[in-house]
Amino acid sequence: MSATISRFPSPFLDPQRLVLATDLDGTLLAGSGEARRQVRELFSGGLEGATLVFVTGRGLESVIPLLSDPTIPTPHYIIADVGATVVHGHNLRPVEPLHHETAARWPGSQAVLKALAGFPYLQRQNVPQERRCSFLSSEAGVTPALRAAVEDLGCDLLFSAGRYLDVLPRGVGKGSALRRLVQAAGFDPEHVVVAGDTLNDLSMFEAGFRGIAVGGSEPALVERIRHIRHAYIADGQGCDGILDGLAHHGLALLDADPAAAENTRGKAELVMVYHRLPYEEAVEDGVSVRRRPKSPNGIMPTLLSLFSGGRTGSWVAWSQQASRAPEGFVTHEPVDAERYPNLEAARIALTADDVDVFYKKFSKEAFWPIIFSFPDKAEFRQDHWERFLEVNRLFAEQTAREAAEGATAWIHDYNLWMVPAFLRPLRPDLKIAFFHHTAFPSSDVFNILPWRREILASLLQCDYVGFHIPRYAENFVDAARSFTPLEVLGSLPCAPRFLTYGCALGVDSVTTEIEAGGRRIGLGAHPVGTDVSAIEQLLRSGAVADELAEIDAYLDGRTGIVSIERLDYVKGSLEKLQAFERLLERHPELAGKVTLLNIITPAAPGMEVYETLREELDRTVGRINGRFSTLGWVPVRYFYRSLPFEAVVAHYAACDVAWITPLRDGLNLVAKEYIAARKAVGKPGVLILSEFAGAAVELHGALLANPYDTHSMTSTLYRAITMKQDEAAYRTERMAAIVAEHDVARWGEDFLAAVERAGARADLPQAA
Repeated sequence: MSATISRFPSPFLDPQRLVLATDLDGTLLAGSGEARRQVRELFSGGLEGATLVFVTGRGLESVIPLLSDPTIPTPHYIIADVGATVVHGHNLRPVEPLHHETAARWPGSQAVLKALAGFPYLQRQNVPQERRCSFLSSEAGVTPALRAAVEDLGCDLLFSAGRYLDVLPRGVGKGSALRRLVQAAGFDPEHVVVAGDTLNDLSMFEAGFRGIAVGGSEPALVERIRHIRHAYIADGQGCDGILDGLAHHGLALLDADPAAAENTRGKAELVMVYHRLPYEEAVEDGVSVRRRPKSPNGIMPTLLSLFSGGRTGSWVAWSQQASRAPEGFVTHEPVDAERYPNLEAARIALTADDVDVFYKKFSKEAFWPIIFSFPDKAEFRQDHWERFLEVNRLFAEQTAREAAEGATAWIHDYNLWMVPAFLRPLRPDLKIAFFHHTAFPSSDVFNILPWRREILASLLQCDYVGFHIPRYAENFVDAARSFTPLEVLGSLPCAPRFLTYGCALGVDSVTTEIEAGGRRIGLGAHPVGTDVSAIEQLLRSGAVADELAEIDAYLDGRTGIVSIERLDYVKGSLEKLQAFERLLERHPELAGKVTLLNIITPAAPGMEVYETLREELDRTVGRINGRFSTLGWVPVRYFYRSLPFEAVVAHYAACDVAWITPLRDGLNLVAKEYIAARKAVGKPGVLILSEFAGAAVELHGALLANPYDTHSMTSTLYRAITMKQDEAAYRTERMAAIVAEHDVARWGEDFLAAVERAGARADLPQAA
């Protein structure tokens, strides 16, 4: 629904000359979601030629986060610090000569504090500010002596809301700053409208401009402006009042037909927003065909199962096509009419170049190294970022078309980080949830991203943001705190579910709710589980039994060490091989007694960034086997290919040790799959897990190793190989219970339940 403006002749406002100078807190940042959307549209192109000015008591530093908020229009000018700061909105450069004139009248904060040291009841506000000093005081504290001290400084004293006291340069205030800006910018004073809600805004109304006091304004302000000509006292709060006031002053706000807007809503109660479809598309003999996903134990079956109970849903994903508007392209098709009759795939046509830039290049070359704390490998390109925004916008627009009123949109992973930013203004009614399938780095690493503000502002549009483990949630809170003022509203202890002080990624508590920018956002740790029953069924199948027998015959009584990972520098594959080489050097007695089954899954086609790593792995495997092999034994059995999941499970079941030591990993499902497989065949298994894999904080009983520490890697592997059966059995039972209790089905259910709780809290009044 969009608002349009009918132009009125003078004395009505001319939309092309309109200047709206508005306070923020309680005014532009308040009101209903629909009214805020309308105001955003009006000043984001809906009113061609109109100018927006933020006029606020906030310091400029605390206004900056709002400039990345997708629900707030971008201002042309910002008057901050109660008028002591005046800058251009698009680049934050000072407006001259206004800035110079104000700075020349300011004696400096230290001079003010020294002069007011004799008034100890004044409590200084520790907030970002420039060219002013702010205090908390009672009205009784504003004594003649205090006024005289401020007068002697050559400054003005401003007291508002019965508690806020500002010391400002002489002649500086919201009204005077706006008057000077209007003159400097050449605006027509007859077409300037001011809006506010506290006595702090009074000077704007007294400056001679048309005014709007929004609903819920401070009574003292209402009383003072009641008899001011052209001042309108609105009933609606925030943006609702702004719209009412603009209409009163001569702008006719004509909304689109509400019924037409309602028809743009979809039918899906749950919209799954994922970069991939829940099936694979291929072309065979010139005909498009669909295939089941390669991995039957991924999260796809779990996400699909959420629609098996009759829930109406839509799965938004890309489909690679020759163009973004291919002839005859079918946007909607059933996913599985028999199993999920109410679920449709909503396909977004992307070109091969879109996929290459958005996913293979930008996501993997800019985001991936930052996510896993390898900033030296990151490459940032603005043109790639702009393509990333284009694709995310397409996902958001399709999601908006699919969702029913008040539906839940569940967005998956960093490839779609900017979808909430585009989606929230389109559909303020939706519950927006986001889940990170990767790690989330510490704030000092995340903030390396040139687009960190936009990404954080987007994620803060969500109702709920989920991560694998508490550490990632805390990293997100730290990053958000470096971007915008926020308040932690809730937290929970991590123990006993998660390790706290026992590993590198441990924390003792996790934040469950924050408030930022007037929004409440729920947070939580939801480590993805595995499908234990599917693994058990596979191990009972004949195909897996045959594969297992073949591996057992090859090992011939030797201790099998299984290592399975994708080709990626974050997986620590090279460091692992080097540690295995050191093990054989230090423990020659193990020759012929252990075999490393090293399985590397190739990266996706076109991922050139990993080719050098593959060459190094090939050389290292060759060197180890060349040094230590005998006629009857090869220490490393190396596979560089994707194995069917049945073969993978057989390797799990055959090996006494799983060696999973990534340098960084969001979670690592291989660890859970291994434990499930060993439990299913009734054999203990020793799991060696990197402290920097998310699963390390969840799987009590794993042997933890530091992949950056050569001694830790080698000594932990030796301990695993020589571990007694009773200890191995105890550890396996402990981990198997965790894996079974928190399986992938429970992960999906728990996440959606948390989203519903967060949505319910967000609907509560702010005072609640």
